[in-house]
Formats: sequence, C-alpha cells, structure tokens
Amino acid sequence: MRRGACVTLAVVLAAGGAAARADDVTGAQQLLCTAVQATGCYEDGDCFQDLPWNLNVPQFIQVDLVGKRLSTTKASGENRSTPIEYLKRQGGLIVLQGFEGGRAFSFVITEATGMLSVAVAREGRGVVVFGACTPAGASR
Repeated sequence: MRRGACVTLAVVLAAGGAAARADDVTGAQQLLCTAVQATGCYEDGDCFQDLPWNLNVPQFIQVDLVGKRLSTTKASGENRSTPIEYLKRQGGLIVLQGFEGGRAFSFVITEATGMLSVAVAREGRGVVVFGACTPAGASR
C-alpha cells in the first residue's frame, strides 16, 4: 500500500494537535514524544489522514538533544534511530532537521507546551505528523 511507503522514523518525531496533551519542555535535554495525527500527500495531489501507527510511525520516539539523535523506545522492539543534523533553540522553539534514507525531516517543538509538528519529504511524497512531547530521563 502506498501509505506505508511514505512514512519514516522522522515522521514519528512529528507531533502536535489540539487533542494531544503535552508538557513544558523548556530546558529539557531528553524528550519523549508521541505522534497523534498523520497526513501523507503525493505529488499528484492525493492526500490522506490516518493514525500514525497505521503508517509505520512508532507510538513513542525519544529525542536526545545532547546526543543529537532520534530513536524508538526499547519497548517498541523496533530499534530505529536517526541522527539530528541541525538543532537550534530560539524564541521558545526547538528546531530539529536531518536527512537519512532519501528523506529530509524537520521538527518544530514549542517549548512552553511540548506540542510537536513534523514534516518529512522525499521524492514525490510528503508526510506531516502532529503530536506532543514531555521531558524524559534526566530532564525530569
């Protein structure tokens, strides 16, 4: 099915939506994020919404801002990980970007609310994921 092909680890890292609950992540160095809603589109204009996990997006993603790495949780059994190539904290936002496996990803996390928005692009396809983050690990 075409839908599963457009989802990547980076998409999982995306999150943010009115239905999500999030926390203030200001100053946190480790985050745990969950995807709430995902939308995929193809260059022909065909777009669809689905539950993130139906699009191969992990339910939870760990964001290590010090080690600059995104990864799935141990409980997921997926052992997926990708480096963060660009990281910037400015104006109450955390911006993460990277490129892996022919896919470019960009995350924006609002520090005051923990709300997350992610975009993933590859040739002829794109995915947007919304979700929420909370401080994790030593950040708590």
